[in-house]
Amino acid sequence: MITYLYWFLVIAIAMGLLVVFGRNDKWKFGMVGATGALLVGLVAYYFHFEQVFVKHYGGLMSITVPEGQYHITATWKEDNLWVENYDPKTNVCHFNEYSKGNLLQGKVTIKNCRPIGLFGQQAVKMNPVTKPE
Repeated sequence: MITYLYWFLVIAIAMGLLVVFGRNDKWKFGMVGATGALLVGLVAYYFHFEQVFVKHYGGLMSITVPEGQYHITATWKEDNLWVENYDPKTNVCHFNEYSKGNLLQGKVTIKNCRPIGLFGQQAVKMNPVTKPE
């Protein structure tokens, strides 16, 4: 809902600029102002507001799991989303950070990763004094 409200406000500002400049027969300035308002709104949403809206206000966001990988989990660290996927071909888990603007900033690679849920195995029981049973 907050996403729709944001875009309604951005479009209303752009239309308002057209109306204000159009009344004074300055359509060229109105078009430049409206285009600028839409461009600033798009950049602000993509690089700042998208993840803030999703995390704090229930906005909309989508990411795609890379071909051939399985999604394991996702979590938030401050306003950035971390997503873990498993690649069965290389037996590696990729934990990627999607920061504001969906620019990949952090990546953790876990080698020899065998997610328990995918293989139906039971967790290894740890004995605190010796080694795993």
